[in-house]
Amino acid sequence: MPKKTEPKDTQSTQPEQVQQVRISDIHPFKNHPFKVVDDALMQETVDSIMQFGVLNPTIIRPDPGGGYEMVAGHRRLHASGLAGKDTIPAIVRNLTDDEAVILLVDTNLQRENISPMERAQAYKMKMEALKHQGQRTDLTSTQVGRKLETAEIIAQQTGESKNQVRRFVRLTELVPELQTMVDKNELAFNPAVEISYLSKDEQKGVLDAMAYSQNTPSLSQAQRLKKLSREGKCTQDAMYKVMSEEKKDELDRVTLKSDTLRKYFPKNYTPQQMEQVIIKLLDQWQKKRQRQNER
Repeated sequence: MPKKTEPKDTQSTQPEQVQQVRISDIHPFKNHPFKVVDDALMQETVDSIMQFGVLNPTIIRPDPGGGYEMVAGHRRLHASGLAGKDTIPAIVRNLTDDEAVILLVDTNLQRENISPMERAQAYKMKMEALKHQGQRTDLTSTQVGRKLETAEIIAQQTGESKNQVRRFVRLTELVPELQTMVDKNELAFNPAVEISYLSKDEQKGVLDAMAYSQNTPSLSQAQRLKKLSREGKCTQDAMYKVMSEEKKDELDRVTLKSDTLRKYFPKNYTPQQMEQVIIKLLDQWQKKRQRQNER
């Protein structure tokens, strides 16, 4: 059986008509946070569509300005174009903006390879949509009564804690440069959340301090920067001082980035297989050094 690479959409209880819609008549959902990239997974989707067609119909909604807006199926739409298709199977739904946002987020969160910032933007979009629908009147205060918070609703649906949902949403307060660093694993999640409480100007100052110290903040450093900001003492000199200090928990740690290691291994190797090979080679290297020292 060929490997299927297409995500499944949330289907309604009533059967809906699937129709072939011209790809040129469909445009992306405005400001959707999920990246569509031409990577290996995209090529698998293209190959699948060329051989079997689009197995799961996309979901679109009419656009008052003409044509249709994609709600669920941006990757399939892109892959269909790459596969040379002129049309794509689609279900047309008359959705409100909030309904469309919720469906967009829910279908994309089923994917495994969601970046931290994609998840952060998605949670924020869904929280705002739920708020508009009247399920929550405020995003920050604690609501009393039987009505659930938007963060709690998302937590129940995703398996995250509601505090973790809130932490993800905090990442959207970072300046773009820091958001990129989070996605590249250059800035750890928890320190990034603390930095998000700084003003935009202070965050840019942190970037300068990071460049100056050739370092990224630990959780402890990020918490101190947050405290300085609250006290009105987060000057550039103060940030340089904090970022120039050695991090005790990282003095003896060596970090190897995945991209650095990947070039030495076959593409189908899992992280576990890579680790086994590295340990085996280190054992051989250690034994060789021991033999040399015994001479």
